[in-house]
Amino acid sequence: MQSTDWAPAHSDALREYLAKGMSYSEIADAINAKFKTAYSRSAALGRAKRMGLGGLDRPKEGVASLPGAKPPLLRRRRERYAAEFIRPKPILERTETVKLRCVEINPRHLSLGELERGDCRYPYGGDEEGEAITFCGHPRRAGSSYCAPHFHLTRGSGNASERAAGTLSLRLVELA
Repeated sequence: MQSTDWAPAHSDALREYLAKGMSYSEIADAINAKFKTAYSRSAALGRAKRMGLGGLDRPKEGVASLPGAKPPLLRRRRERYAAEFIRPKPILERTETVKLRCVEINPRHLSLGELERGDCRYPYGGDEEGEAITFCGHPRRAGSSYCAPHFHLTRGSGNASERAAGTLSLRLVELA
């Protein structure tokens, strides 16, 4: 890596070439050829900024533009397509909370340790931090972990084949 301390002769050459209106890449090439160094365009630019001679925004006094030359179309193109990239923020509206369906049953609110082998395991509570989770505790339906009302609540409408067809069609729709 090249040292950031430029020799006074190199700084003088940089000042001289800037006065002639040369570009920074031309200045770096000229200094490298004259002093057998390896300065880059960025090094010449940085040194000029540190010397207070200006940066890329310096006026180009020595460089005359060609008569009839058109300005670059970049600015007009950027302005034309600018609105395409700006997306409006979504407007979020407040929605009402959905009222969950419930079963008309008074749960026994048993803890996990109090549950017997044939008791309903439908959970209650635990929604808030520190709130205990209790279970329904009514007699279970045969072949299920829940009592009959909670079984129907968790299964939804229709028989097993109708529910299976519904989930299968949902999977097919998701895959398509």
